[in-house]
Amino acid sequence: MPETSGSTGRTPETHVIDFRAAEHLLNARDPRGAVKLLDGVIAAHPENTAARLLRARAFFAAAQLRPAELEFTIVLEREPDNSFAHFALARTYERQGRGDQAKRHFRLAAALDPNPQYLKAARFDESA
Repeated sequence: MPETSGSTGRTPETHVIDFRAAEHLLNARDPRGAVKLLDGVIAAHPENTAARLLRARAFFAAAQLRPAELEFTIVLEREPDNSFAHFALARTYERQGRGDQAKRHFRLAAALDPNPQYLKAARFDESA
């Protein structure tokens, strides 16, 4: 019999299915549906950084900026060299009107990965 998570009856395989379904929901512009699926995945696997990053993206897409900020921060605590997480956290700060914090993370993203989008957002030509 497959191993289940607590009283939910969910198996590791169903968590993978939920994760993949959440990716599809986010791509289909249903971020709230994605968050609902990911809540269960993260409850069962709180150490799963990929699920947290996907949930952060879903929160951002749903304009739930504080939860997005918290999830991106958790991802960066675990993976400080994750350029995408820095960039996405910067966008989150930008939408919250927190420009100085946004600029710092835009620049960290660009320093970690010379992606043209990151470099443009970093605005290195401006004074620090």
